[in-house]
Amino acid sequence: MVHISLSSSSSCPLLHRRIFLPSIHASSSSVSSPRPKVVVTRERGKNAKLIASLAKQGISCLELPLIQHTRGPDRDRLSTVLTADTVFDWIVITSPEAGSVFLESWKMTSSFFLVFRDAGTPNVKVGVMGAGTASVFEEVLQSSKTSLSLAFVPSKATGKVLASELPRSRKDKCTVLYPASAKAGNEIEEGLSNRGFEVTRLNTYTTGPVDHVDQMVLKQALSAPVVAVASPSAVRAWVNLISESEQWNNSVACIGETTAKAARRLGLRNVYYPVQPGLEGWVDSIVEALGASVHL
Repeated sequence: MVHISLSSSSSCPLLHRRIFLPSIHASSSSVSSPRPKVVVTRERGKNAKLIASLAKQGISCLELPLIQHTRGPDRDRLSTVLTADTVFDWIVITSPEAGSVFLESWKMTSSFFLVFRDAGTPNVKVGVMGAGTASVFEEVLQSSKTSLSLAFVPSKATGKVLASELPRSRKDKCTVLYPASAKAGNEIEEGLSNRGFEVTRLNTYTTGPVDHVDQMVLKQALSAPVVAVASPSAVRAWVNLISESEQWNNSVACIGETTAKAARRLGLRNVYYPVQPGLEGWVDSIVEALGASVHL
């Protein structure tokens, strides 16, 4: 398996085989750590799994949340749609936050079992972008009372591939409910619409930079060899923070290709990402980025 590192010094991506590191010993993920190896940037409360996975390899982290989620313009409309008579063939969920927001409304809707059910389809089919998004549904799928069915994951976790591979029923009209971030592009609904799906997109949440960043923590973050980012919004927030700093050119480890492309467009160098987005691949890319930093 290989990972791709993008470098702004060339017009073509450089292909790097994975570099296996000896354990990198460090004591803690707290701000008091002498020099953290990796900056984790997800919203507060959602970095624990990544920190724990890196700690198993002796890699210390500094937590610097860069983004926060807020209600989107269609958040209330989602509950209305779930209690309506509309029957959807698919629910498409492309991020953990989109999944969490959907499930919150789903659980609060007392008639949810009947909304999507018809005589031939006892379950609500859910298509997710990848393993990270699928994990949000683990608890509810274990319930014997749920009518949700995790029925589709694309071969590659990108919007383009999801839109091209989502199974279409044989009936004339195949409908999709797509709760999404207001910041998400139109690739999924356009791709599905071109294949004959009828898509209802609801912008249920949005993502923006945090209101305040501790300058002492930021100073430590700027010296870390690797910054780990999980969304284009996090990349933009990081670039805005470093715009006035001195020639920051350390490595960025992205959760997937979409985030990596955003990093590339914003001028970041030494960008690493796994072929398949998810925690395991993300950790591998972080380790690879740290290995590369040792040899710089």
